[in-house]
Amino acid sequence: MSERARSLYFEAPGEVALRERAVPEPGPEEVRVETAISAISAGTELLVYRDEVPTEMAVDPTLEAFDGDFSFPVSYGYAAVGTVTACGDRVDDAWRGRSVFAFNPHESQFLAAPDSLIPVPDSLSATEAALLPTAETATNLVLDAAPAVGERVAVHGAGVVGLFTIGLLAAFPLSSLVAVDPLPGRRNLAAELGADETLHPDRSDRLGDRRDADEPPGLDLAVEISGRPAALDDAVDAVGYDGRIVVGSWYGQKRADLDLGGEFHRARIDISSSQVSTIAPDRRGRWTTDRRLDAAVDLLERVPVEEIVTHQIPFDEAPRAYDLLDGADAGEGSPLQVLLTYD
Repeated sequence: MSERARSLYFEAPGEVALRERAVPEPGPEEVRVETAISAISAGTELLVYRDEVPTEMAVDPTLEAFDGDFSFPVSYGYAAVGTVTACGDRVDDAWRGRSVFAFNPHESQFLAAPDSLIPVPDSLSATEAALLPTAETATNLVLDAAPAVGERVAVHGAGVVGLFTIGLLAAFPLSSLVAVDPLPGRRNLAAELGADETLHPDRSDRLGDRRDADEPPGLDLAVEISGRPAALDDAVDAVGYDGRIVVGSWYGQKRADLDLGGEFHRARIDISSSQVSTIAPDRRGRWTTDRRLDAAVDLLERVPVEEIVTHQIPFDEAPRAYDLLDGADAGEGSPLQVLLTYD
């Protein structure tokens, strides 16, 4: 057929390009989706863009759209929203015209099995639906962190996932919730979403001292989602005896230089990872991925997505989006959530 689709590829470190290909007809049990919006997951995708991912690591064996590892060239991305435009012979034609979300790389049109798609609820716009993985990751982080009544909590990193995590934690009856981030704009958004206090990382050394006289020293819980290994060391310093640290960051090839020679050992500090591909074993008796997704949709309906989405860039200009994100540490004008739009 004459119609052409475009797919984004990470070609080499610091280089992305759009490749054209034919748009095939869907197989008997497939549908074709025309993409409207896809969200760039800056934390993960910049690791790919900068060649900071272990190349032997599989892209994501839990998602049907991915195969192989992160060796260049690689097609990546996992937050696409679009409309079903064609159905295979064995697919209910009711799918045609439906707005759907897919864990699919950035591309203008793609094929998928219907059971791998998530129909977009009427309560969400396409822009909000593109942030479903973000809300789901934050939900998973809070499930793993298991905050309790009256606890003192800090979130290190007020990027997109950090902000959603703060918004969710703010609904708990905590004693205090502190957001730590270097950018004033992000700290302001964290306060808007419910953080009681916000700090620059350079001032985080006093986190563990913030308590009432009758409370034990140190934080009860720290969530590290900044992508900065140094923030994990700050979290170790901040939590007190029997404190918990949940790490949502993926550092790729960056090393975390932790000071574990002080109180860490005697204080019985617990450090655990949280990753959205799976639900923690102790939660699987009652939590399914469908239930977690429903909770993520509820979270999306409460978070001011219009303030978090700072840039919408045409798919044709995708290289500019990654250049912009790659310079995000330059200052306050840096982007938060970048979306690619498809006309």
